[in-house]
Amino acid sequence: MSVTAEVLAKFWLAQQRDTRCGAPMSNSPFLVRPMFANTTKRTRRMMMMVRRCSVGEQIFSVTPSTNHEFDYLGQSTKGDLNLNFDHLDAFGMDGPATLQGPIEEIAWKEAEEAGDLLNDLGISSPSSVRNSSRGIFCSRTLNLRSISAIGYDMDYTLIHYNVKAWEGRAYDYCLENLRSMGFPVDGLAFDPDLVIRGLVIDKEKGNLVKADRSGYVKRAMHGTRMLSTQDVSEMYGRELVDLRKENRWEFLNTLFSVSEAVAYMQMVVKYDEGAISAEICPPDYRGLYKAVGKALFRAHVEGQLKSEIMSKPELFVEPDPELPLALLDQKEAGKKLLLITNSDYHYTDKMMKHSFNRFLPNDMGWRDLFDMVIVSARKPEFFQMSHPLYEVVTGEGLMRPCFKARKGGVYSGGSAQMVENSLDIHGDEILYVGDHIYTDVSQSKVHQLWRTALICQELEEEYSALIHSRGHRATLIELINQKEVVGDHFNQLRLALQRRNTGRPAQTLAATNMDDQELTESMKKLLIVMQRLDEKIAPMLEADGELFNKRWGFLSRAGLWDKSHLMRQVEKYADIYTSRVSNFLHYTPFMYFRSQEQTLAHDSHSYYQARINGSAADNQC
Repeated sequence: MSVTAEVLAKFWLAQQRDTRCGAPMSNSPFLVRPMFANTTKRTRRMMMMVRRCSVGEQIFSVTPSTNHEFDYLGQSTKGDLNLNFDHLDAFGMDGPATLQGPIEEIAWKEAEEAGDLLNDLGISSPSSVRNSSRGIFCSRTLNLRSISAIGYDMDYTLIHYNVKAWEGRAYDYCLENLRSMGFPVDGLAFDPDLVIRGLVIDKEKGNLVKADRSGYVKRAMHGTRMLSTQDVSEMYGRELVDLRKENRWEFLNTLFSVSEAVAYMQMVVKYDEGAISAEICPPDYRGLYKAVGKALFRAHVEGQLKSEIMSKPELFVEPDPELPLALLDQKEAGKKLLLITNSDYHYTDKMMKHSFNRFLPNDMGWRDLFDMVIVSARKPEFFQMSHPLYEVVTGEGLMRPCFKARKGGVYSGGSAQMVENSLDIHGDEILYVGDHIYTDVSQSKVHQLWRTALICQELEEEYSALIHSRGHRATLIELINQKEVVGDHFNQLRLALQRRNTGRPAQTLAATNMDDQELTESMKKLLIVMQRLDEKIAPMLEADGELFNKRWGFLSRAGLWDKSHLMRQVEKYADIYTSRVSNFLHYTPFMYFRSQEQTLAHDSHSYYQARINGSAADNQC
């Protein structure tokens, strides 16, 4: 679809928003100014084109699922908007002949005019959001137009919790349960900065570790004490974190893991102090982890925590007025919307009413958005096997057994296969959006081949921290590059000395005949320079990422250049990822997400060599 067609579709979407809301919303980022104010002749003609289309002119057609192809990136063309040339005469256009000339020039010209059109309409440029903390980032190319159904998790996905408030109360209830079990908890307080998502608990050693994409441990904390680089190297050496060994490693997949990890690491301190007797729990770190997990599980299942949150949701939920509108756009674009959550019906209904209803137009309720709602889904088993299906038939949550789901229903249990059969939509026609890298994203992709999106609300803070760290990181990289150059020179001189000491000629005749004192003096200077560089690099490297978290650094990084183990999981299982669902509002339901170039270790060297060759060719000319 051409840039102009994309803009026309976006303008049509803006008109639809006005129609459903009665009038443009003053707080909408897509507020459309008076129709013909400050517009060019071409813009007004395109506006009229869309208006006539909206009242019945068959200018556009949509590629149906029964007659789609695959484009050059392997994506289905289902849902693409096509131009019917037979209907262009009425607008003074004669199809392809209107856009004759080199396509490279035409593309930039049309893009510029389309950008002017968006500006005339008061619609923000898509690129302004794309390069921001509210962007949607693509790991694997995804044509959103070809998606027939979008499923959503609820907690930390559709509902944006205040982490300190929610996890703080979960922690409080966990500690009370630990106290009742005999654990010493006096003086302990919730510290949300102690851990971040993506860390791994080592249940054998009582440690919390941060691993790189290959599984090598880069940072570690025992109890609440960060370990030195020397300690980490001696303790883990070249040992890899293997998440398949569930008896030892526990990956912090979600923000729900924060309260448990904080409580566990604090209990490790108590255990090391000898304050926890063998009568309370098994005398090892693994048994201690099991006890903390049991205490937190009780906090969730006994209902007191969720009852408190339901009674005062405004204390725990961060409102997002754009969220319901993003889903409304998707629904009106023909997507079937699904809510698939592990939360029970009462909690789901209360929290969704609070988060959605006040922001929806025309007295809509949250239920009106979804073609199917599934509570108590028991993910990840929901994607792995089948469970009995029950229909919720009353507002009080009364249920009855049923064998087949229907559109508009609310259900408990069931399976992903049941969803596919009920909607007659399968595999990669479905996009599932959730915050849990394993329960939501990994399992829906592995078992059902659904397309996936990860919600990671920390991305906004990390993006900002990365922007503000640019100067620090640039200086650090420059220092490391300087050391590399000095080190390369030092190593050549060291090799010359080694060969001379063993009675062999050095690399060249001049090096072989070089004065011993001159050689050692040169090496001495370079060694001092490298030592001084190390003294400056080491603390700067340690401080890298502290704008996000002083202990663990950036969420997505493990060291200056390498990716964290979390990002390896994200890249493997999440086709796209972003900070919140409402970010879809700025992309439209017609977005074609294209993955970025994945750089390899030799890419920079080949690029450098190409530049050298290019410069040499220029000099010869």
